[in-house]
Amino acid sequence: MNPDGRLEPLPGQLILPGMPYPGPEPGAGQAVLPGLEDLRDPEPVSDPELAAVAAELTALDCDGARMAAAIRGALDMLLDGQHTGRYRWEQLHKTEKTHAGTLVEIALARSLRLADGTALDYTIAGVDVDCKFSHRLGGWMIPPEGDGQLMLLVQASDEDGTWSAGLVRAAPEHLSPAGNRDGKRALNDRGRAAVCWLHHRAALQENALIRLPERDVAAIFACSSGQQRVNELFRRAQRMRVSRTVVATVAMQDDYMKRVRDGGGARDQLRAEGIVIFGDYAGDQLLASALDLPRPGPGEFVSARLVRRSVRPDGGGHDRYARSIRLGGGDWLLASPTDPAEPAPALPR
Repeated sequence: MNPDGRLEPLPGQLILPGMPYPGPEPGAGQAVLPGLEDLRDPEPVSDPELAAVAAELTALDCDGARMAAAIRGALDMLLDGQHTGRYRWEQLHKTEKTHAGTLVEIALARSLRLADGTALDYTIAGVDVDCKFSHRLGGWMIPPEGDGQLMLLVQASDEDGTWSAGLVRAAPEHLSPAGNRDGKRALNDRGRAAVCWLHHRAALQENALIRLPERDVAAIFACSSGQQRVNELFRRAQRMRVSRTVVATVAMQDDYMKRVRDGGGARDQLRAEGIVIFGDYAGDQLLASALDLPRPGPGEFVSARLVRRSVRPDGGGHDRYARSIRLGGGDWLLASPTDPAEPAPALPR
């Protein structure tokens, strides 16, 4: 140990990248693990343009809500569930998957009001930026015209329920040496590590059909009419957020929202079974939250079977402290599988 209290290096001691050295700076003869010599850069080179673009995108959409909605809309447009009944990425044709990047690029430009680029997709903070989308994290392919340019990398997966967006400079040291037949190259390990994440694995609006077991999805689509399919959806997807897009995919009709509403839709038809459907009305959101259900966001629904609270003099019946809501002059709480079905009251409007 040195007089100043620092440990002296052991003879022949190796240096691992990123590990602080306990003593004075190593000399030229200090050993480094084989294959890691090119990773010893002490600090990444600053990139003022990247920092400016990141700051501008953060100012435009600080919580990522606008980007998330744009990505969700682009994927839904590609699947076109209302006309095709598709709800999974794997159900797309190869050419459609290739088109996903264009739809995401356009959706982000519209949502964030990004100006067209001179040579690339956008101009952000006065800098040309190219947008690249991949369904798989790390799967972006950089074309030759993107070499040295700033890339806005976007990724989203319904299966994972997440999306990501980050910035990286497509510098030579960030790209694989070999490309595909179009000359496009992937990010190498250094490039993936250099991504400046604006949002990393943030929550993507849930696709209830992917969250449901396959047997439930099969039972929903086995129904012969759009109304029956929507009814079955809300029977089987209880206590889950169900988006309008999922309703449209199941109904496969132009008037798909009519299949949910009061006046003959699922709200009326399922009430006899005790199932209520909370929507994005402020009152519905408060009632759903009071029952500790997911709060339906814009264009979302949450269904649940309710039962009237019953407390017997002998102490039996429902837990007197269970969460409940007041409807139709009675107290209603979430039904358990053993509770018999009884008609539920209509939600106030």
